[in-house]
Amino acid sequence: MTNGETDAGKGGHGDAVNRIVLVTGVSGAGRSTALKSFEDLGYEAVDNLPLTLLESVVLGGPADRPPLAVGVDIRTRDFGVESVISGLDRLLASGKVSVTLLFLDCEDDVLVRRFTETRRRHPLAAERPVVDGLRLERRMLADLHKRSDLTIDTAQLSPGALKDEISRRFAIGRQSGLALLITSFSYRYGLPREADLVFDARFLTNPHYDPALREMTGQDSPVGEFIARDEDFSTFLDGLGAMLSVLLPRYEKEGKSYLTIAVGCTGGRHRSVYVAERLGKMLGSDGRRIHLTHRDIQRGAGQDMR
Repeated sequence: MTNGETDAGKGGHGDAVNRIVLVTGVSGAGRSTALKSFEDLGYEAVDNLPLTLLESVVLGGPADRPPLAVGVDIRTRDFGVESVISGLDRLLASGKVSVTLLFLDCEDDVLVRRFTETRRRHPLAAERPVVDGLRLERRMLADLHKRSDLTIDTAQLSPGALKDEISRRFAIGRQSGLALLITSFSYRYGLPREADLVFDARFLTNPHYDPALREMTGQDSPVGEFIARDEDFSTFLDGLGAMLSVLLPRYEKEGKSYLTIAVGCTGGRHRSVYVAERLGKMLGSDGRRIHLTHRDIQRGAGQDMR
């Protein structure tokens, strides 16, 4: 997906005046920052709106109102996952709005550090350790997470980076359709939590063991040429293209708004980066909106990649 592009979410309405984003997720993952980002984009942002008022606020506004971002979390009065989902279903059934359910997630150790640094209490922890509140909250939100249209993992995002991510996906006045995020990553640092499809590039010959290539990345042409010479690279890439040519139209038919494709290797700097770059060009050539990131390209330089 290119900068500033977005889709309108489920519901089939692409006009900004009909666009609603419900922003939820685990406490400490950046919901307040996200709502501020939506406000900066021109959305009308409302936080902790009682769920009994959700439909009247969303459906009762003027026709020329700006798009709306509504923050919903466990602190919301009358909060309940079933209430949120049933409210979401009623909004979609009205046929008047396009609704995207955005779920903000983050690794527990990062969340614990954030709560510790800010000296805030987790709303479900009381006098207990933060991690206990997080576990309970994750259980409460599990069904809502499954229902979400888009998950953004904020563990490695600064507030500015989260704002950029939201701007890329939700800027007003952009075209609708399936938005593709392609990211490379290192298996050392875990799978991307938001990934829908994961492909493993570790079978390809590793440029790390060539001293002339070790400090380069998959964005450098000598590394790309090295990887492309692997006897199975072309077959692998062509196979990915053929599979995705079948899958992507089906995801679109099912109403999926976002799809994250992750390509991993050991260090996240060479093979996965090059494959992700090539895959992005291949899918972008079909006119699809692509946003390409390399999660771990700056990590692990010079380390032993056995």
